[in-house]
Amino acid sequence: MSTHPCATAATLVIVLAGLPLNIAAQAAPVTGTLPRTLDDRPDLQGVWHFNTTTPLQRPERLADKPRYTEEEFAALAARTAESRGWDAEPPEGSVGSYNQFWWDRGGPVSDRRTSLIVDPPDGRLPSLTPQAVRQVGSVERHVPGPLPVRYRIGGLSADGPEERGLSARCLVGYNVGPPLLPGGYNNNLQLFQSADHVVILTEMVHDARIVPLSDRPHLHEAVGLWNGDARGHWDGDTLVVESTNFTTKRASFEPGATVALGTGDTLRLVERFTRLDADTLLYEYTVDDPTTFTATFTAAIPMTRSVSPIFEYACHEGNYGMANMLRAGRVDDAAEEDTP
Repeated sequence: MSTHPCATAATLVIVLAGLPLNIAAQAAPVTGTLPRTLDDRPDLQGVWHFNTTTPLQRPERLADKPRYTEEEFAALAARTAESRGWDAEPPEGSVGSYNQFWWDRGGPVSDRRTSLIVDPPDGRLPSLTPQAVRQVGSVERHVPGPLPVRYRIGGLSADGPEERGLSARCLVGYNVGPPLLPGGYNNNLQLFQSADHVVILTEMVHDARIVPLSDRPHLHEAVGLWNGDARGHWDGDTLVVESTNFTTKRASFEPGATVALGTGDTLRLVERFTRLDADTLLYEYTVDDPTTFTATFTAAIPMTRSVSPIFEYACHEGNYGMANMLRAGRVDDAAEEDTP
């Protein structure tokens, strides 16, 4: 992984897109306890972390428990902190991967919720529709299935890049969605803001979503994009970003890196960014896809401010890892042919 700060690259993205920098480049005045821009909008700019160990869905054993008690939460937070030690043992039956020190899992969300999903009230994903497309892969082995591969890790075989997961191909990141879903590492984003645009930079495959703050129409429905076509507006002090036009080559939603539900072409995603205090930005999203789910659902993740820069995640399509993976596949093929 390269260690070049991405702030310069992100600035170039904005300049190339022709965004006015007069607001972002100046120190924002402070009204009350929260900073605001020169056009009197909440200043959302900066680097924000969304790492947490709180699961997306409420565990079934906690079906009627939307929040832990204070005592339960304190014990859970202590166990989580202990498991993050650099010398912590890997899970039983596993040889581990990265040293535990390098994982970026964070801790449970501070409001003691037992799930990131806040609606439906049971904290669970709605049921799938009868026609919903569902793909499940595996990290350890190849799993037969139809193309295109819509999940992010794993694949169908090592015959060609199109049969590998989307993240192995560096087309989309492991955890940056959209919508965001905490993962093992690189749980961070950087926001840039002007009077008429917001840029959401996620450095897990270095994607910059340039969001116009206008009522101009979305792209024609025939145009599909990996990250969708985003439009933003302010609802009071909350930034609302609505995205459509996702490509059918990606899932509507991925509750895990090896699971893909639905196809992106029928997804309408609404994200909300609300600055709660100097160090907290509440991120909420609602997935609306009647082709995949029998109801909409909403998740909420409090993000914390960071004073550190984001470093480049040097992943690109045609990367060395992909080429070597396919070479290894050919070695396996040759070995099978030589086996009597």
